[in-house]
Amino acid sequence: MTFDDAHPDVATIERIISLIDLTDLDDDHRPDGIDGLLADAARHRTAAVCVWPEFVSRASRELSGSGVRVATVANFPTGAGSAVEVAEQVGDSLAAGADDIDVVLPWRSFLDGDVEHAVAVLDATAAVVRESPGALLKVILETGDHPTSSSIADASRLAIASGADFLKTSTGKSGTGATPEAVATMLDVIAEDGGRVGIKPSGGVRTVSDATALLDLAGERLGEAWATPQRFRFGASGLLADALSRLGRG
Repeated sequence: MTFDDAHPDVATIERIISLIDLTDLDDDHRPDGIDGLLADAARHRTAAVCVWPEFVSRASRELSGSGVRVATVANFPTGAGSAVEVAEQVGDSLAAGADDIDVVLPWRSFLDGDVEHAVAVLDATAAVVRESPGALLKVILETGDHPTSSSIADASRLAIASGADFLKTSTGKSGTGATPEAVATMLDVIAEDGGRVGIKPSGGVRTVSDATALLDLAGERLGEAWATPQRFRFGASGLLADALSRLGRG
């Protein structure tokens, strides 16, 4: 995902930093892979970190009092777990200190017409999240695997009906991450629902120019003040470095 270069002001770049879920979901699950991640998140006050479930306890402990939330994933990345399995994963992560749960919609089942299974997984997840005060549920649609914008819209409505606090584009593990078209479709569904649900573009959001264009989409549909950390996140690993470079802190 690459947009024409832009020259956002300092306030915009600082705003982008405040919306980042700084992410390390590398396939090797290296314990030392999150050392710098946690330090950078605390130093630069990103919205959250997003780590594998086995690192939640450590992240929660090290970020305690920083204001940085701890996110983790469930049913990830394949979306193939049963409702019981996913609910157990989520419960364990919340008990370990997770604030945000990014759960993968069973998108293959959904696209095959098995909406009942998709709803069962999301409903089970939402029920567990609601037992943890202040916890947020982000539903990953894996938009790059949807054949049409209508399918993305239908999945968005399903996730909202099942209790999502955020819609998230992608796992970052498929060939296509966040695209402007997918984000626009999701924002349109969020707008028709009254703007109460947030969005998390994730996958391929690497530069300030990328991020600024997506913020502009949100502003066009929901108002310039809508995109706060409570309603808008960027799932990214490299975006912070570009933002800091633009500020001369790289």
